Amino acid sequence: MDLRSLLAAVLAGVGFLSPLSADPVAVRYREGVVHGFLTLRSPEGAIIAGGDLTQMAQGDRVTSRLVFHFKDGSLQDETAVFSQRGRFQLVSDHLVQKGRAFERPLDMKIDRQSGRVTVRYLDEDGQEKVETEQLDLPLDLANGLIITMLKNVRHAELPATFSFVAATPKPRLVKLKVTAAGADPFSVVGSARRATHYVLKVELGGITGLIAPLLGKDPPDSHVWILEGEAPAFVRSEANLFMGGPVVRTDLTSPAWPDQRRSPPTSPQPKRDSK
Repeated sequence: MDLRSLLAAVLAGVGFLSPLSADPVAVRYREGVVHGFLTLRSPEGAIIAGGDLTQMAQGDRVTSRLVFHFKDGSLQDETAVFSQRGRFQLVSDHLVQKGRAFERPLDMKIDRQSGRVTVRYLDEDGQEKVETEQLDLPLDLANGLIITMLKNVRHAELPATFSFVAATPKPRLVKLKVTAAGADPFSVVGSARRATHYVLKVELGGITGLIAPLLGKDPPDSHVWILEGEAPAFVRSEANLFMGGPVVRTDLTSPAWPDQRRSPPTSPQPKRDSK
């Protein structure tokens, strides 16, 4: 076994940092009915997928679903159910990733209250495997909720971290360190705006944190831009879809309509009687 293989074995055996519990984000803006349109772009800027974000609220419980259909036929489908009674708390999360866009197709289900996480995936031989872990899932678990949480944070009271279950064949609980990197300019039809730029960094602990950079497994930072104000809104994000995958960009988009430049057909004119 060479050094790289040995370090990889140690990395797999030690796992990620086991986070301590933290308070969930307080509700400043209640979530409601939403249907938004998104695009997913490759590192080179090419559109690789189109997405729909749909959200329904019943009382204090919200169901949010984000689906990306890739041009190559791949699919990412995530449904998060959460409560918003004073503070945002995840109830359940279901993530499906399948197709050529993903290194390893998987299906991950999280039940936060019971702490049960189940992952179905295909191994290198194409055989289906199932991993079930019983984890101590904290109240600030952010799977499917990162954008919602960032729309509700205050700069003076920015949480140090969010908890997150990494979508890997063997589910791992990690910490996402949250920092604000200033405000970046953008425009809407020539109107200048500024969005707050948040950076989320995966914190690895113990031996894992020391050797991950040597293996090239130190996860890249994720970036999210939020337009603040009376009605905060998501603007853009840059993150990898799976551990070890390329960083892709998610943008808002608008519907494309058929070419409207052609003149509409004219209605026939009534005939006039000649006298």
